[in-house]
Amino acid sequence: MNTISSAPVAPLLDQLFREAEASSPLASPAFEALSTEDRIRLMRSKEDYLDLYTSLKDFALPVSRETGQLLYILARATRARSIVEFGTSFGLSTLHLAAALRDNGGGRLITSEFEPSKVAIAKTNFAAAGLSDLVELREGDALTTLSHDLPATIDLLLLDGAKSLYSDVLALVEDRLRPGAVIVADNADYCPDYLEHVSSVTNGYYTMSFTDDVELSVRL
Repeated sequence: MNTISSAPVAPLLDQLFREAEASSPLASPAFEALSTEDRIRLMRSKEDYLDLYTSLKDFALPVSRETGQLLYILARATRARSIVEFGTSFGLSTLHLAAALRDNGGGRLITSEFEPSKVAIAKTNFAAAGLSDLVELREGDALTTLSHDLPATIDLLLLDGAKSLYSDVLALVEDRLRPGAVIVADNADYCPDYLEHVSSVTNGYYTMSFTDDVELSVRL
């Protein structure tokens, strides 16, 4: 048996995904009154992201089930021991990555979340999964929390926080990404600057749109 497909992780993930699917952020008053154009503008804004995500604090906003499986596979395939995540939320993606670390024999996962209520929920989920010892959850704005005390080398980076900050967060960790490090960026189309940067081989990346939602890149 492996960690991702056995208790307590597998039933917990199934429960959390079911709960997330039953509670769509599109039903939130914060989104309901917005036009499509205004939603896109907010998602791409570097000024309003804190207000936007605070208004969505009661929603899990997780990666898809398929993306979660992809994260586990990538972390196992690269034998990751050092992972950084931007955007913890309720911790569903974190659980996939931490499960991979457990099955890789251990490691360290640094993740960042600015909303205190989500930090509390995520910590509860990590404990329920028996994975707390692998996760360092840093509370606060990732532009601060991920600017210091990082591992010398990073094997995998997940970007799934405020989309407009993907380029900024990448800049914080870029010099620590080892050759062959994998970057998974969810909904990266909301950050054109990020896509432009990783699409250039001269910047040291090879990238592809893995699905409509996921940009998958490797550090050359």
